[in-house]
Amino acid sequence: MVSSSRQIEQTAADWLARRESDHWDRVQQGRLDAWLDQSVAHRVAFLRLEAAWQESGRLAALGAGQAMGAPRPRIHTDHPAPALSPPDLSEWVFAQRADRLTAQTRWTRPFAVAMTSVMLASLALGWHWWGQVEQASYLTALGDLREVALSDGSHATLSSDSEMAVSLSRGERHVDLQRGEAFFEVAKDPGRPFAVAAGTRRVVAVGTRFSVRREDQAMRVVVTEGVVRLEALPGADGHAQPTTLLPAGSIAVANADGVLVRTGSVADAERLVDWRSGTLAFRDTSLAEAAAEFNRYNRRKLVIADAEAGALRVGGNFRWSNTDAFVRLLEQGFPVRAEHQADRIVLHSQ
Repeated sequence: MVSSSRQIEQTAADWLARRESDHWDRVQQGRLDAWLDQSVAHRVAFLRLEAAWQESGRLAALGAGQAMGAPRPRIHTDHPAPALSPPDLSEWVFAQRADRLTAQTRWTRPFAVAMTSVMLASLALGWHWWGQVEQASYLTALGDLREVALSDGSHATLSSDSEMAVSLSRGERHVDLQRGEAFFEVAKDPGRPFAVAAGTRRVVAVGTRFSVRREDQAMRVVVTEGVVRLEALPGADGHAQPTTLLPAGSIAVANADGVLVRTGSVADAERLVDWRSGTLAFRDTSLAEAAAEFNRYNRRKLVIADAEAGALRVGGNFRWSNTDAFVRLLEQGFPVRAEHQADRIVLHSQ
């Protein structure tokens, strides 16, 4: 079974502490070489800790059983280094090492080496905790939805034909919405904002609920809880662009011309994300817009044959998976004639 990164760091710390002891020999060096050859991850972890060891005078002094301020211990050069780029030793000072250890040193050295191993293990955990970046990509096919639980406690629901890349680290939480739409329920973490980028803009939140839709050069943000910040990347002149605060109930559409914000009730905003439960909600919506929404979830497309049909206003809640039922209601209650084809349904005005 492949070791976890934390186990690898711990093992590397143990090897480094043992190599700096007085009981190192060619047999142990061979075992270390074999461990390093098992995996690139082993080599990277060992060299990273070795560099931290060499750059820390305190750790070097502890490893040699000397007090702070004493000459730096001699570095063992009689054992071959791992077959990777060696650290730069040009500025190191090599001190003479006594052939015989004092009684005090004989007693303190095993303790110092053990303590150094513990400190190196802590350093390894620090690298793992502070430097770790969790990266993952998620996508959905046309007509599918996907719920994603993120390791920070947040949740995302990916809409039909959508894709996003997630990067979570100790210092930041970042999502790149590459296409489609996603709804986010963000776990509160004031020290680590949650940012969703879509093209040249991004939405930043701490703990809230909102959706982001990316469509060509436009971006739509719907906020159902809390407050989010809508930002634009700096312009060609390097100057920061205006920032827009969006409270719950806000619906913002951003494109090359700017940002248009409509503030209403939270219930109105919630209706725009009803797609999560398989429903499309229309309120005095043009037939052209309603058809475009259905087309986001279905391979068989609704095609508006003329401007008069597209301008009709419709309302109600409909299952996005049942296009045929929507078309039947149109034919019964509106001056619309449907022409059914294999891959489309063309809607004509009567």
